[in-house]
Amino acid sequence: MKLIVGLGNPGTKYQNTLHNVGFAAVDFLCRSRSLSDWATKFKGLYQRERIGSHQFILLKPQTYMNLSGESVLACMQFFKLDLEDVLVISDDVDRPAGKLRYRENGGHGGHNGLRSIMQLCGGNQFHRIKIGIGRPEGKIGVADYVLGNPPETVKISVINAIEKVDEYLIQFIQSQPVQIDPQYA
Repeated sequence: MKLIVGLGNPGTKYQNTLHNVGFAAVDFLCRSRSLSDWATKFKGLYQRERIGSHQFILLKPQTYMNLSGESVLACMQFFKLDLEDVLVISDDVDRPAGKLRYRENGGHGGHNGLRSIMQLCGGNQFHRIKIGIGRPEGKIGVADYVLGNPPETVKISVINAIEKVDEYLIQFIQSQPVQIDPQYA
């Protein structure tokens, strides 16, 4: 069984921010596959689903980004999952808007949600897809950028990338190698 975690912050205040692209990617998978409704457990919203013979869990931590590891750890312990069975989707300010990066392990790159998961879940041996959101232009600070209303060109690039991530999530669920299309890498 696989666990797919979309990172974000709960509440309508953050719903359409760049920091919530992990939530948006998981929500897109739900819509594209007509999956069931969310249940509340593990300090988050979750679904247990199946595509063909492949079972998986979707999780959107509701702990706020900096405490995401609490939700991920609770879910992993309940379903007795190894860290290698987890894929986390997050935003990445160091990648151009709409560009994707897949890694099987690695550092947190300054991302507090990834840092929390590493600290609480015991390492970095989980899969991740980072969705590039680019850096802010001008005098806008990073926090204001990721939690604010994104520029239209960035929003369009990120939405296109989120739609493409759906394909990679299915590859992960089916235990196939995740191959990012060079156009998005």
